[in-house]
Amino acid sequence: MNRAIRQHWGIENKLHWALDVSFAEDLNRKHAGHAAQNFSLLNRIARNLLKQDKTCKLGIKGKRLKAGWDNDYLLQLLGN
Repeated sequence: MNRAIRQHWGIENKLHWALDVSFAEDLNRKHAGHAAQNFSLLNRIARNLLKQDKTCKLGIKGKRLKAGWDNDYLLQLLGN
């Protein structure tokens, strides 16, 4: 039982850490309506798209910045 609990929290902590480092999720102050849940979902989708990309040897944060600067790279990530 302890092993299952540790595995669950290990996965949860890794995902939370990655979202916080890449998207500064802890600094977001969205409280109105469902804004926090909606932005969290969008961040997870974006993280998955960035993580799947193997064309660029950058971390998730670097890929996110590159997608903001380079429209061709952004379209490549989005599958267009």
